[in-house]
Amino acid sequence: MVREQYTTTTPGTSLERPKNEYVYKIGIYGWRKRCLYLFVLLLLIILVVNFSLTIWILKVMWFSPTGMGHLRVTKEGLRLEGESEFLFPLYAKEIHSRVDSSLLLQSTHNVTVNARNSNGEVTGRLNVGPKMVEFHGQQFQINSKDGKPLFTVDENEVVIGTDKLRVTGPEGALFEHSVETPLVKAESFKQLRLESPTRSLSMDAPRGINIKAQAGNIEALSQMDIKLHSSDGVLLLDAETVRLPKLPEGTRGGSGISQGLYEICVCPDGKLYLSVAGVGSTCQEYSRVCQ
Repeated sequence: MVREQYTTTTPGTSLERPKNEYVYKIGIYGWRKRCLYLFVLLLLIILVVNFSLTIWILKVMWFSPTGMGHLRVTKEGLRLEGESEFLFPLYAKEIHSRVDSSLLLQSTHNVTVNARNSNGEVTGRLNVGPKMVEFHGQQFQINSKDGKPLFTVDENEVVIGTDKLRVTGPEGALFEHSVETPLVKAESFKQLRLESPTRSLSMDAPRGINIKAQAGNIEALSQMDIKLHSSDGVLLLDAETVRLPKLPEGTRGGSGISQGLYEICVCPDGKLYLSVAGVGSTCQEYSRVCQ
């Protein structure tokens, strides 16, 4: 801007015009002005590029008022459609799939589910690995759809709540300690075998033990002794025929004549033996086997 001075005169007078001694130029000129225009142009270009990148990101990420991409924000929480990959731990109160599809959790190493208390301590952990499934907690329980406990495990015991426990392995079931059950039954047309290879096998019941085979035989095999003991009652063998095929035959000093009939005798120590039957008892004559 240029400042000018004006002087008014009356007609017929002549005054000398003063010299412009005080003239100031206000503004930006020269290279400063060109740099300012260049800086404004650069800011405008950066603004256009940022706006274009923002529009591109919104379009690529599928941003919408309800969420981002397959992720939707609803009143009940977050809803994720399709497959998702989490690179870090996921914290959630509840995870469930749609009504018409199943929930799949997949990992290249293992899948770990932790439950924590208010202090952040892990109170339960389920680890599904490539070779085994581990559970760490005070109690593990499997319930039916009606809420009935089917399988419960804790430090003291294992409880199976089903009406029937079925073991289909060819080697059966191996128990290192005692088993308490009201019934042990084999599958139809299959054999039931109770065996203790290196130790003893004991069956105890306060009101009796019933061993029954409806369409087969019952065998009790032992390398040493089989003892049938009744403290207060009697030992009853109720059958049409009772056979003891390997009883030893008693002997006496002279030769006896056997007609195919024998008498069962008992030694003082309870040992059974056979003696040749006669008109009277011949146990005394053949008692040399008891010596």
